[in-house]
Amino acid sequence: PQSYCVAVRRPNGEIVTEEHPLAKVSERYPIFKLPVLRGLGTLGQAMWLGMKALRFSASCALEEENKPAEKKKEIGSVGMALNIVCSLLFFVVLYKFVPLYLATLLGKAIPAVGGRFAINMVDGVIRIGIFLLFLALISRMKDIHRVFQYHGAEHRVVFNFESGKDVTVDNAQQFVTWHPRCGTSFLLVVMVLSMAVYAFLPFDNFVLKLIGRIALLPLITGLSYELIRYAARKQGSMMALLTRPGLWLQRVTTQPPSNDQTEVAIHALERAM
Repeated sequence: PQSYCVAVRRPNGEIVTEEHPLAKVSERYPIFKLPVLRGLGTLGQAMWLGMKALRFSASCALEEENKPAEKKKEIGSVGMALNIVCSLLFFVVLYKFVPLYLATLLGKAIPAVGGRFAINMVDGVIRIGIFLLFLALISRMKDIHRVFQYHGAEHRVVFNFESGKDVTVDNAQQFVTWHPRCGTSFLLVVMVLSMAVYAFLPFDNFVLKLIGRIALLPLITGLSYELIRYAARKQGSMMALLTRPGLWLQRVTTQPPSNDQTEVAIHALERAM
């Protein structure tokens, strides 16, 4: 059986964990064993676990500040629900509406890129550009840089575990921080694959284009998962080459961790195992 575990280091140096048995989504809902759909199930479960991890981390921080239990409960329910809604709206506006709107304006101003196919390509380039700019900006924030260090610690510990060597801080620190199954690579593959899929949408109306992009997102997500899954298994294949830009991008989203951060990642892995 699988297990879920999140580890947090308190300011006093103590590592605390929250852990539970974890069934695969496909075990509860067999339909998610099918190709494409299994990617949606995996992503949905990962988002749910991410919210649980954030809630646990916030609860630990509030305990340090001696805040009342009622306040913790409010942040754990209302705050997290609002965070999910705002995140979805932010995603749709920034990565669906804005790129398409800018590409449409550019197509009207420059007839050479005003065709359906050209606008879709420009839309995709703008979307990737916004994504890279967003990552570059937030990576300069001190707190986000620390998050990226823990991200790097997670990857190094996973590499250490998969190598068959004893999982220790010294062994883990010998590995790189970019991993082929990382969510960063997944996001970049989603954006590149979107360019190809959206090019075949038979719409010229702006609203219909936008609706089509939102409606096709689950399909593109599932296909991207299959691509990442295949590339991770076939490291020397052409598909693996196509996903390599995601590994390059992880130079931003993962940073070399300290020994203390790597210790937290090891602790989480051991408790989960």
